[in-house]
Amino acid sequence: MCPPEIALLKTFVHYFLHLAFPAVIAFVFYRDQWKRVYLILLATMLVDVDHLFADPIFDPNRMSVGFHFLHSYYAIAVYFLLLFFKGNLRIIGIGLLFHMLTDFQDFEWWCH
Repeated sequence: MCPPEIALLKTFVHYFLHLAFPAVIAFVFYRDQWKRVYLILLATMLVDVDHLFADPIFDPNRMSVGFHFLHSYYAIAVYFLLLFFKGNLRIIGIGLLFHMLTDFQDFEWWCH
């Protein structure tokens, strides 16, 4: 169990990486259309719908990657393949892979 200060930092980093950092990705790599790309990256957070099928829905001590079906290693392989397409599919792949990386670091880099 994390001390309260670390738990607060962990929560801040998690939501920063899910909500704010995609704006940085969009602005740096897709500057001329960053708003549209940012919205697409945010939309990839819908991948978390698979949490609704878990019991309990939220468990702070559970690793999402490899547990939920849209966070499975097979799904991650499909997300990686999306990088080889152009346009919105590539952006979706970037968003989904960054989401998986965020969920992975949330579990692995912090106390649990």
